[in-house]
Amino acid sequence: MILGYNTNGFAHHRLPDCLDVLALLGYRAVGLTIDVHHAPPGTDYAALGKECADRGLLPVVETGARFLLDPRRKHFPTLLSEQSERRRCFLTDCVDAAAALGAPCVSLWSGAAHAKDPYRDWDRLVEGLETVCDRADALGIDIGFEPEPGMFVDTMARFDELRRRLSHPRLKLTLDVGHVRCLEDESPEAVLRRYGDILVNVHLDDHRKGVHDHLMLGEGEIDWPPVLAELETLDVPATVELSRHSHDAVAAAGGAHAFLTSTDASRPA
Repeated sequence: MILGYNTNGFAHHRLPDCLDVLALLGYRAVGLTIDVHHAPPGTDYAALGKECADRGLLPVVETGARFLLDPRRKHFPTLLSEQSERRRCFLTDCVDAAAALGAPCVSLWSGAAHAKDPYRDWDRLVEGLETVCDRADALGIDIGFEPEPGMFVDTMARFDELRRRLSHPRLKLTLDVGHVRCLEDESPEAVLRRYGDILVNVHLDDHRKGVHDHLMLGEGEIDWPPVLAELETLDVPATVELSRHSHDAVAAAGGAHAFLTSTDASRPA
């Protein structure tokens, strides 16, 4: 496990300061959410990659910025929207950014259902993803697709359906262990084990069953020792995702690191 933290949890920090804090806390990876104040399109990503490397941080590109593409509508447009071309161009730019940064993967999701006809949503999603995956393949980057509560592809079953519809060597998995607790009947460690061969990125946060709310680690219902024991068998970035804790970012990041590296939290059950 390569432990990291997502910059969406440092919304009120300048990016260099955020990277300094994460390195000082002992993190070895950074989930870099390309956003309006953090490495927006046009950034010198090669130089930023060197800044990450100088701090000992492996970057992973995250694309979940809420209002980067449209200041009035959260996460709009998506690959399912009428204006999906704008999202597609953004995602291919993120693939280019990942290559310049030295990041192994780009994490993305479907967006909420848009069309009344689900077959149209599937067609748009597959078409857009194929373009992004082709660009990623040309640059040696993996695409970590994340099932997300409330979106068109929300569960592991829907993710399996996506992979049946788009068989692409670069289409792999980003798994949020909190989302598993929220929506799935299986335990997070069981899902990690089942999808380990295509897992390229993991998000860490606590959840309660049926409620999509990213909680501080230890404040939800996840049984962490078996999850962390399974993650120790996987050589993938695992980044804490607590975007709603930005008002107390340093304490949240420090507390999460202490929790994840404590004897009680990390020992196998």
